[in-house]
Amino acid sequence: MPVHLLIVSVGNQSVDQLRSTQSRRLIAGDLCHVTAQRPQREAELLDGGSVYWIIKGNIAVRQKVTALEKLFDHEGEKCGLILDPELVETELFSRGPHQGWRYLEDADAPRDLRDLVDEANEDEESEGELSEEMAAELRSMGLL
Repeated sequence: MPVHLLIVSVGNQSVDQLRSTQSRRLIAGDLCHVTAQRPQREAELLDGGSVYWIIKGNIAVRQKVTALEKLFDHEGEKCGLILDPELVETELFSRGPHQGWRYLEDADAPRDLRDLVDEANEDEESEGELSEEMAAELRSMGLL
């Protein structure tokens, strides 16, 4: 079963801004996010794991981790997380800030929005739909 990483997207205020920032970085080659520590659970991460990005206090989007690379700089060894360029928007889940990354178990990961849209289309009897922001607010109050 895969495990995921939870990382704060520093400096980005929206998924669109992250998308724009990363599209400029893709010109140079693979999309690589550098971390100080190499994940101990490497095999689980590479078995379908993703980076879940926290933007403005909410988990909002994910990217699949395709590889890990050893990198070196003047401070020593680092880890490069090679990411798939596709950003997959997720349900919004409130999450506080932290430094570095944290593991996120697969069972605790938010669902992809595209999966939720498919479910909503299958259930035509549902009345009004909640916006992602409203659903996140209701979840934070323990109502969803």
